[in-house]
Amino acid sequence: MELTKTKFKQTEVGLIPEDWNYDLLDNHTKRGSGHTPNKKIREYYEGSIVWVSLADSDKLDRGKIDSSQITISMKGIANSSAVLHPKGVVLMSRDAGIGKSGVAGCQLCVSQHFITWDCNEKTIHNWFLYYWLQFKKKEFERIAIGSTIKTIGLPFFKKYNLVLPQFEEQKAIATALSDVDELIAKLEKLIEKKKAIKQGAMQALLTPPHKGGKRLEGFSGDWVEKKLGNVADFFKGKGLPKSEINESGKFKCIHYGELFTKYNQIISSIKSRTNKTNDAFYSKSNDVLMPTSDVTPNGLATSSSIYEDDVVLGGDILVIRPKPEILGSYLSYQVANNKHQIMTLISGTTVYHLYGSDMAKFKFYVPEIEEQKAIVSIFIDLEAEILKLETERFKTISIKHGMMQELLTGRTRLV
Repeated sequence: MELTKTKFKQTEVGLIPEDWNYDLLDNHTKRGSGHTPNKKIREYYEGSIVWVSLADSDKLDRGKIDSSQITISMKGIANSSAVLHPKGVVLMSRDAGIGKSGVAGCQLCVSQHFITWDCNEKTIHNWFLYYWLQFKKKEFERIAIGSTIKTIGLPFFKKYNLVLPQFEEQKAIATALSDVDELIAKLEKLIEKKKAIKQGAMQALLTPPHKGGKRLEGFSGDWVEKKLGNVADFFKGKGLPKSEINESGKFKCIHYGELFTKYNQIISSIKSRTNKTNDAFYSKSNDVLMPTSDVTPNGLATSSSIYEDDVVLGGDILVIRPKPEILGSYLSYQVANNKHQIMTLISGTTVYHLYGSDMAKFKFYVPEIEEQKAIVSIFIDLEAEILKLETERFKTISIKHGMMQELLTGRTRLV
């Protein structure tokens, strides 16, 4: 195929190539929806028919969808307004998760929260429509209305126009974009595989040899069980509201909320800065940081080691300062590998807490410091591989967005 430029014309849907048309989506598809069979009748859900609902939000925006969290039976369809849609139908959520879409990889049903389009195979390519919906997702999110749950009413889609290149060009556009999606999917699978390898390595290398763990070559000596309260001191960071975080601030800082989203077991670079120094608490190299409160207990089973002095540490940060024989990063990986133990130390119901007095009870096995360093270096190498793949995935997604902008507006043509 050859990339060419083209001339444009002004239309009701904006500038489009001179040889493109636009029309009501309803003129080229059979629009449909779905329903939820009575959930009190068990036999309606004792089938193998894919039934896409809001519970399948994570499966959308990934192209083909051919499975669902909940399945229904033919009896469920017969006794409700649910419809069995053909393979290839395009579906989109018009309620929660507005604009999330997919293409049916098998016959399936949808809940009433979805709208479907069965495409006229002579005038509109189903995968072209899928990518068009992806391209217009932000527009759908913007026009949705409602106070509790935002939605797009069916009248909007009855009047909805879209651009229509010739069918062969639609197919070429869809093929080009699906090729990129395939590459993204391969990268995602590889990332998940690498993460599984890392998790397996953590389980093997952080378990003492006498309990079935794998030992790195060249090391000997016993692993000793330690109680954290006997090999570390505990402190707490001091108030650092988000309003005190300033991109041009003079001093590096960490807000406790960043421990959930911005850092993993090793803090390689500090993301935030502040000008606040009065009554501040400062880091020391080899400290381990943990959040002390969260709305879910799982969120507290996380820790990050820091290797910089004098970083301002905000309130609600538990600062664990290990003795020299404990490598902070090794301790962080032990926390990650023993989340089940952390969960037993957490208190609270609505808001959950984890304090120094709780973590002092944490028990873990420790080899000599040089073996700790060797173990951590393995994890660092694995994380570097994952980061490289995630960077490649991010770049590929950016390329795809650029391609959609070019191809679905006709600025670049595939002829």
